[in-house]
This record gives sequence, C-alpha cells and structure tokens, in this order.
Amino acid sequence: MKKWTEEEILLWAYRLEGREPQEILQWMVREFGKEVILASSFGAEDVVLIDMLFKISPKAPIFYLDTNKHFRETYETRDRLQKRYKTTFIQVLPEMTLEQQKEEHGDKLWERNPNLCCEIRKVRPLSRILSQYKAWITGIRRDQAPTRAHARKLEWDSKFQLVKCNPLASWNSEDVWTYIRAHDIPYNPLHDRGYPSIGCEVCTRPVGPGEDPRAGRWAGFDKTECGLHK
Repeated sequence: MKKWTEEEILLWAYRLEGREPQEILQWMVREFGKEVILASSFGAEDVVLIDMLFKISPKAPIFYLDTNKHFRETYETRDRLQKRYKTTFIQVLPEMTLEQQKEEHGDKLWERNPNLCCEIRKVRPLSRILSQYKAWITGIRRDQAPTRAHARKLEWDSKFQLVKCNPLASWNSEDVWTYIRAHDIPYNPLHDRGYPSIGCEVCTRPVGPGEDPRAGRWAGFDKTECGLHK
C-alpha cells in the first residue's frame, strides 16, 4: 500500500470536492481496497453511507463503537440495517466494562467528566480499530457544527494517523433525508422525536425549536465533540 503525502491528499481533496458521494466512495474503494473502513453510529448520515457503500462494495468493512450506553432504538436500527443488507457490522467495545469503569473512576463518570468517559469508551476503541487500516470514511457534514465547517472530503487525520474521507461534507440535512426517503433506508426513529444528533443515551437529549442541532449532546457541559473528530 502506497504512503500518501500531504500534497497528494490536498490535490485529491481538490479533485474530489465537486464529486458526488458515490463517486468518492468508488474512488476510496479503488484506491484503498480492503484497507478502508466505514465508521457508523447509525445516525442519518451513516445509514446513507452504508447504503451507498453496500451498492459499491458489499463486503467493505463497517464498524460501530459500542459504548454499552446507546439508546435501545440505536441497537434496533443496527439490527434492521444488518437484516436489510444481510451483513454483520464490526462491534468495537471499550477494553473497560461499565463495572470496571465504575470501580476505577466512580459511578456515572459521564455526569462528572464526560471527556474522560468518551476517551475510555470511544476514543481509545476507535484508535484500536483504525490502527488496522489505512483510511476511514465518516458521515461528517460541514454544516453540523463550527468544529466541522472546514472539513475536506479527503484529509489527513493527524490524530489517528491515516487518511480520512468525508463524502457527505458538502451535503445538508435535506440532502440526507431526501436520499433516505428515496431509497427507503431504515433509520433511527429518534430522529423523528427531536434528536438530530444521537449519541449515548445518558448524554443525549432532544433538541428544542431554534436550538443548534448538536445542543442535545452533553447538555450542561462546554463540549460538542466526543473526541473522534477534531
């Protein structure tokens, strides 16, 4: 597998900017083969990417970070998608169980130190799975949050040391839902109940009218990202 330079990544980011997500996914599969993996939290953007990628490369690996604290609806969405595409997603668990975390850090760590909880249950497991690949694909959109406004469709992920692809970076929410409806893709029903962004059940609440789409994540804390994305 070739080693990508920063200049090459910037060049291809420019070339891919105007391409449709399906074209970008085709390019990723062609360039990286079995060395690229799709990350999914089973949110709206991710079910779109699962559908697109399955139609391009049915055996491409797809993983999810199982924090053991997801909503019941999230696990049910996972099951519906696995049945729809006749596949099994890679489950990535934290090395520390919830009971071990409680013993070491105290009960309900997410209420006292959500950054540490995310580090244990998301960031470290992500680092472990990504260390086995050369590139990963995410559902990041630029309009989701200020921290994502400058995301390129192809970039170098300096935190996890591999190529990162964001095929939906230029899409908006309407684009996502138009695709879901057009292709009748199973999606998390919490989206219909005021949850535009869905994380762990203990750290996610519905978003009210006029609120930022990510206001329901870690409410009460100065935190909008779990640490997976810069």
